[in-house]
Parts: sequence; C-alpha cells; structure tokens
Amino acid sequence: MIFEQVANGGCQSYLVGCEDSCTAVLIDPEIHQIDRYHALASRDGLRIRYVIDTHTHADHFSATRTIARALDIPVVMHRDSPAPFVDLRLQDGDMLVVGKLRLRAIHTPGHTRDSMCLLVDDRLFTGDTLLIGGTGRTDLPTGDPNALYDSLFNGILQLDPALRVYPAHDYKQLGSSTIGAELANNPRLQKRDRAAFIEMMEHLDLSAPTHLTEALRTNMSGGKSVAQLLSEAAERVPFVSLQELNTRVAQPSDDLIVLDVRERDAYEAAHVPGAINLPRGQLELRVNQVLPDPTKRIVTICQLGKISTLAAATLRELGFLRASALDGGMAAWQEQGFETEVSE
Repeated sequence: MIFEQVANGGCQSYLVGCEDSCTAVLIDPEIHQIDRYHALASRDGLRIRYVIDTHTHADHFSATRTIARALDIPVVMHRDSPAPFVDLRLQDGDMLVVGKLRLRAIHTPGHTRDSMCLLVDDRLFTGDTLLIGGTGRTDLPTGDPNALYDSLFNGILQLDPALRVYPAHDYKQLGSSTIGAELANNPRLQKRDRAAFIEMMEHLDLSAPTHLTEALRTNMSGGKSVAQLLSEAAERVPFVSLQELNTRVAQPSDDLIVLDVRERDAYEAAHVPGAINLPRGQLELRVNQVLPDPTKRIVTICQLGKISTLAAATLRELGFLRASALDGGMAAWQEQGFETEVSE
C-alpha cells in the first residue's frame, strides 16, 4: 500500500494507493491542498480513481468536486449525502475495488446523517465519527447523539483493537491512533452507558466552526466559496501595481480609466485622482452608460483589492478586454502616501 497523509491545520486527508496497479483513492480532500495531492500522486506514480468525502464537512471546504472534474473521476459519498454532484453513493457494506485494495464502507451516522468510515487492510478512516481523543460533535445539522452512540459502541469500536485510526481531523497533531487506544484513553468513550453518553454530547457547549454556513452551503450544493470566487477571478485578470498606477495618474491619458467600485460615500471621502465611480453592485446595470468605449484601458480599485478583482473579471466577461485590477486598494494607496482627491 502507498499511503500519504496530508495535514492542513487540523484537517487530515489521505491518498491511499495500490502499488501493483498504480491506482489510488483520495479521502477527505481539502480545497487548499489540490496542487499538493496532484504532486503526491505524480511523485508516487498513482492515478487517482475515486475521490471520497466521509461526510458533509461543516468546517472546511471539500475539494472532491473540483478534483473529480479535473480528473474525470467519480465523487463518492454515502447514499444519504445531500450533495447533488455525488456520482457514486455507497451503502453500508459496499466496497470499492482499487487494484488489490478493498475499501469497505461502514455507515456511521451521528456526527452527520451521511457519515461513513472506510476500512482498508489494517486502517480505518473514521471521518469525524471517531477522533483521536474525541468524537465528532452532534449539535450541527443532521447530528444525532443517539445514532453516534450506536455507530461507535455497537459499530466500529467492536472492530479489531489493533486497527489504525485515521480521522478527518487531528487537532493534536498525533497522526493516528488505534481502536484499542481510543477505547482505553478517549475521554468521551468512557461514557459507555447510552444515556450518559447522550447527556455528555448534548452539553459539550462547543463554539460553531468558523466557516459553518459557507462550508455547509458549498459542500452540500457544489457551490463556490468566496475564496474560490476571488481565486478564480484573480486567475482571469492582470494586475497593476500601486507605483505603476501612480505614475500613469501623474501623466493623464484619455486611454486610461480608473474605475472606483466602492460605494459613493467611500469614493467621495477619498479617491485616486481622476477616478470615476461605479459601485460594484451597479456594475452590470450601468456599465454601458458609464463605460461606453470597450477599447479603453480600465483599472478597477476598491478598498482592499478584493471587490475590484471581481469587478475586473466581470468587465472582461462583458467584453472590456483591457480591464485590470489594482494590486491593493485605497487602503494601500493611502498607506503609500499617494495623492487622493475628495469630492465636494
């Protein structure tokens, strides 16, 4: 078996491959590690055959759909997953065949309704059902402490105690554990009475994950996060440096339009000399009126450089092929001490 564990903060993902067939699966991939997964697979001479989420993640952004599209491979989840883009839905006991490897799905609802673990050889990939020194929480959408109790005590904890446990999150950076070690040392597993376990899970008083709403929205629907939108926009537009724009503003040209896409009150308080104002929220509706000549060079600017990047990408989609974005924003412009104008 070829095995690679990839950590991104507390998130853990796994590339598991068969040496004989040079094929692999990717388990619980995270959106910021896509290039790393491709590099590892290439280094190990592996072709990824399946990309798998053990459950609907609520605290990070899954890369399954992006990778599946790029490699033309199926997204795999449990049959209860709400995501419409899942290609292969597993039921309890179903098995994926990857060369000589056999990955068996074990339905383990509790953290979420669609949670499953994957058993392959001497390893159990537990998602958020069983963590090292903990368990998945049950207070998020579709969580159920009663179901989690069954999934643990009547399910995976009855497997071979020597099985290695590899969770989807490892906040203590321990890497892995075993079923036996967790039974002996995991504080939450010491509550072996059903009522006591449920009582404990219902009163953990945990804070909500930082990206809860956005992560659930994107992972359940296949939609995009704000960070993805910004990243994709940045790939489609060129940028202009603060110094370059300052030089060009000092030598006015009819060929250059500085387009401030902030709201009017922010624009009026201070803007780049000669800039015109078209708030991002009005861009598509007023672009033909404000920018009648699509052949001119346009540099978009906002407060921090993010909205202007989206605006420049939109302008290019609309046919303004010389649109670019300022690398930075008015905050950076003013920090550099460059000249500004105030509308009276």
